[in-house]
Amino acid sequence: MKKMSKYVTTGLLGMTLLGSLAGCGGAAESDTDAASSESGYDETITIDVYNGLANYMGMQEGWFAKIVRDKFNMELNIIAPNVAGNGDTLYQTRTAAGDLGDLIIVDNGQQYNELVEAGLLTDASEYYETMENVQRFDAAVQNLNKDADGLYGFPTSVSTLKATDPSEGLDPTFGAYVRWDLYGEQGYPEIGTLEDLLPVIQKMQEDNPTTDSGKKVYGFSLFSDWDGNMMNAGKQLVTYYGYDELGFVLAKADGSDYQSILDSDSEYIRALKFYFQANQMGLVDPESTTQNYDTLFAKFQEGQVLFSWWPWLGQAAFNTTTNLNEGKGFMLAPIQDQKIFSYGAEVYGGKQFIGIGSNAEDPERIAAFIDWLYSSEGVLANSSQTSGSSGPEGLTWEMKDGEPVLTEFGKQALLDGDGDVPEEYGGGSYKDGVSALNVNTVLPIDINPDTGFPYAYTMWESYQNETTDPVKEDWSKNMGGAESTIGYLEENDQLLVAPGASYVAPEDSSEISTLRNQAKATIIEYSWRMVFAKDEAEFDQLLKEMQETADGLGYQTVLEFDMNNAKDQNEKRVEVAKEFGD
Repeated sequence: MKKMSKYVTTGLLGMTLLGSLAGCGGAAESDTDAASSESGYDETITIDVYNGLANYMGMQEGWFAKIVRDKFNMELNIIAPNVAGNGDTLYQTRTAAGDLGDLIIVDNGQQYNELVEAGLLTDASEYYETMENVQRFDAAVQNLNKDADGLYGFPTSVSTLKATDPSEGLDPTFGAYVRWDLYGEQGYPEIGTLEDLLPVIQKMQEDNPTTDSGKKVYGFSLFSDWDGNMMNAGKQLVTYYGYDELGFVLAKADGSDYQSILDSDSEYIRALKFYFQANQMGLVDPESTTQNYDTLFAKFQEGQVLFSWWPWLGQAAFNTTTNLNEGKGFMLAPIQDQKIFSYGAEVYGGKQFIGIGSNAEDPERIAAFIDWLYSSEGVLANSSQTSGSSGPEGLTWEMKDGEPVLTEFGKQALLDGDGDVPEEYGGGSYKDGVSALNVNTVLPIDINPDTGFPYAYTMWESYQNETTDPVKEDWSKNMGGAESTIGYLEENDQLLVAPGASYVAPEDSSEISTLRNQAKATIIEYSWRMVFAKDEAEFDQLLKEMQETADGLGYQTVLEFDMNNAKDQNEKRVEVAKEFGD
């Protein structure tokens, strides 16, 4: 997910980060016959799914594949640019050939416009009349296609919530998560600012230099494969003070401030100084410059890292039932001056859309499949393990006394990370059968109209009552009795929500694109060098060189373009807050 820093909302709410799907191949002949009978579709079809968010490439397998076969007599062949390597080349090659895929999941804005203009998307207007589930979000559908002469795409991450409501559920997308058990061993020292974390993390590392298996522990472990306009690890820290990126601009959620990332006093440069200081203290993993996300995730699982930028990294990897019951786990650190950026619910949808390829052999069936993805059953089934959505009713959850509750298998699969799926549901491991689409059609925290409860099991009272553990109890006791991270931040006025305006920046011109690519390559290179500078004098010299070199490559021209977009974005946020806010 190299674009994670840009698309972290949908990436973070919808990413399958806990493991790749395994195995390829088609359905057995008996399965196909059964699917034909049950679905009402006589012919089995295999569709190519070009998916810019997918982390798996090949045939969808397991329990989700069985659901799709049974309902549509359809198999999904996932084409994933993230896995293929050079995703831009794959995209250009397939579009040049006139066939990107039968089902397409890519970005709004530039890619939507390109595909419509190139005639690579089907106008689904004739199918829309029967797409009752998608029609619940008609305003979002019309907004996505407002400049086109038909319906070429369907928005993702749509919601019925207020635009000023956080979209994340119990945990924000961003946050400073630390090994809470080790923090507690220090007596819960006060953390006034981000920088005050460093001596706390240092003491954790000194007291716990190795894991139980003898591997070295580091306070911070970085990776580079999600670097974009800047060093991704640096960008994450700016969100703790209410900023998010738009190109080379850091824009505050409430529109009160805009910064050039290269200003000497910007939050981005502050982040680089933070990592530089951490490295001087021996807290940064020396493998940070060469490892990828998968390697990093494995280190979190092993207990080799003490700080996580996101709940869906540290908690997802390390907060297993075993570790939690032993009193070990990641929780949000109480930085006193934090004001964490939160994405508001997107009433017009997120940053990706779903479309039907113009060469699809059975567009009507694909339209029916898309519509199902927006149904209560589809939203629950098309769930990644990190989205919080609950999986198929009967398998992972059931209604009991008028409330949804996890089944014993659901607890095993969703809380412990995996389980063997009964044959009647498709067999195999639960993790390997998770939907490879890796996109939320509807926000998991939205209300399921069939049950009156959120799709996300983490929002259920039954789950919250059953999943107390020593770590959560200790965190709550020391955080004023807070029952969730979002609850704590809201209670303490430490959450800054950017209204969900579904803003898409205009496409870079060829000139801006060229200048941006030149400048960002310099910014990323120098940022890493600054983190690992030998002393403060070298850090300052590298900063000066980065600023001068970037300016010489056209940085200021791109900055002006991005600054205008950032202010336009805020205008849209103000408008949507008035129309769909409090």
